[in-house]
Amino acid sequence: MTREPSNSGDNKISVAFCCLGNICRSPMAEAVLRHATSEMKLSHLINEIDSFGTSGFHSGDGPDRRTVQTCRANGVPVNHVSRQVRLSDFERFDYIFAMDRENLEDLKYMQPRGSKSKIMLFGAYCEDARMDKIISDPYYGGPDGFQSSFRQLDHFSRTFLKKLATGTA
Repeated sequence: MTREPSNSGDNKISVAFCCLGNICRSPMAEAVLRHATSEMKLSHLINEIDSFGTSGFHSGDGPDRRTVQTCRANGVPVNHVSRQVRLSDFERFDYIFAMDRENLEDLKYMQPRGSKSKIMLFGAYCEDARMDKIISDPYYGGPDGFQSSFRQLDHFSRTFLKKLATGTA
C-alpha cells in the first residue's frame, strides 16, 4: 500500500483493529501493537492506533478482565473503552485489521465505496506456519485462549511493524 498522509498531515499511518464486541481481541491487539511500536522504536511511523467492534453490544465498557489480565501478565498496558465501528472510521484509518473472517466480511460490507481504509485479516502478517492466521474469539473459553490470542497478536504486530519499517506492509 502506498502510504497516504494521515489526518495529522505527515507520513504516519493510522491503524485500527476490529472484532465482534471490542472487549477481547481488538483491544488486546490495540494494546499489543502500541507496546510493540514503542519497544521497537517505530512510533515515528504510526499516528494513531485504535479498535472497535462490528456490534455495539459492549459500547462504553472496558476490556474483558481476562484481556486485561493477559496483557498485564505479558507486560503490556491496556486502556480502552469499547465502541462500535463508524462510517467515518473507513476514512480515518489507513488499515483496519479484522480478527476473523466474519469480522472481515462485515467490515467489507459496511465500507463505503471509495474510502481509503485497507481492510484485511491481521493474520495476513503471520510468518509462522504453525500459527493460525485466524484469531479465535476467546470470550467463552479460559485463560489459555486469551494467552493464545496474545501470542498471535504479538507475532502479527511485530511482523507488520517490520514490514512497515521497510515499506513492504
